[in-house]
Amino acid sequence: MFLIALSLGTLARAADVRPNIVLIVIDDLGYGDLGSYGNQRHRTPHLDRLAAQGLRFTDFHTNGAVCSPTRAALLTGQYQQRSGIENAIGFNLDEGMPLAKRTLAELLAPAGYVSGVFGKWHVGHVTRFGPNDQGFADSRCSNNTPDYHSHVSRDGSIDWFANQKPADEPGYLTDVVTRHTVRFIREQRDRPFFVFMSHIAVHFPFQGPRDPAHRTKGRKWDAEKYGPLPKSEFPRAYREMLEAVDASVGEVVATLEREGLRERTLIFVTSDNGAYSWVGSNGPLRGQKGDLHEGGHRVPAFANWPGRIAPGRVTAATALTMDLAPTFLALAGGTGPADARFDGIDLSELLLRDRALPARTLFWRTPAAKAVRRGPWKLVVADGVSRLFNLERDLGEQRDLAAAEGQRVRELQTELAAWEADVTSAEPRPR
Repeated sequence: MFLIALSLGTLARAADVRPNIVLIVIDDLGYGDLGSYGNQRHRTPHLDRLAAQGLRFTDFHTNGAVCSPTRAALLTGQYQQRSGIENAIGFNLDEGMPLAKRTLAELLAPAGYVSGVFGKWHVGHVTRFGPNDQGFADSRCSNNTPDYHSHVSRDGSIDWFANQKPADEPGYLTDVVTRHTVRFIREQRDRPFFVFMSHIAVHFPFQGPRDPAHRTKGRKWDAEKYGPLPKSEFPRAYREMLEAVDASVGEVVATLEREGLRERTLIFVTSDNGAYSWVGSNGPLRGQKGDLHEGGHRVPAFANWPGRIAPGRVTAATALTMDLAPTFLALAGGTGPADARFDGIDLSELLLRDRALPARTLFWRTPAAKAVRRGPWKLVVADGVSRLFNLERDLGEQRDLAAAEGQRVRELQTELAAWEADVTSAEPRPR
């Protein structure tokens, strides 16, 4: 009922070049954190240039309000509830996205793509639910969010793996992620590739490139998870972390240009959830990371492909993380196996031809709250109370219209209940 059929290859049949795909996810990046989204404090020229020279979304959302759920949806093209992931995964070795789930990397392989992932994995322990077991040919990853300098996780162990085996290496983690992404692009320059540059920044611990290392092996760091700095220094460190990511993006773009790949490469940049409002910026939005108000899941997103995506465009189309897998597969000319069905939709006609997306009802759920969106209307259910907002007239979700719109509330509640019943099944039912 909730599956919108994927039209695989729609774009690829009309195009003579299948793109390389560079997906850049900046962890915990807020809607208002980039200059292209109005920030005047953070210096992000490389990211802002990509946004200005491509298509920038103003209504793009993450599937989850924290890390792991969004990443499960990104990799599978399905609501994360179908993978059993609704909260951030901790340090339990038995918790992770089922290996039977077919990831984007696995689906791209029959189309001739080689895939790499560098940075944060966080859909299960790398050694048990890792990327190489799910279609990625090359990975350099952390499980969670280690110290940027010592690479020690909150559980007191080194958290850096090469192709699912412990393999620490020196360097500020943002630079390490960049180094391997650049290496992968150079190594794969003669064949189509998908690289998932999964930046650990700007997630805590808050440590800029010149801040000290903090964690050491052999003890728990949960009580000091934010790092060695006083809280007054967090915004400064956060800014420097984001600016290091911006420099990283600039280096990746420069590598594509040097290798003669720029015009054959789609770059898509987004976040995995909103920012903590006490350190980052969600702009005019209510709420923050972890919330189902807009600040928890409306994030920056932009697509850049020279010669294919017209520059200077801004779209108010509503899209989600789970739309990226079907979009990238369509752009790659893949058909996928018959059982590779998605909850997300193919955005390629929007990216290339500015065609409108089909109307649909969208859903979010965390252990503490639920939300449903149809057009401008959004219902948020938390603490046993349903609140209704019209996002066209009230982007900041300040005016609860539930009392005046009882019929609309009941309709959205009915759709939400039906969706919850549907996502308990292993696969989406055909529409």
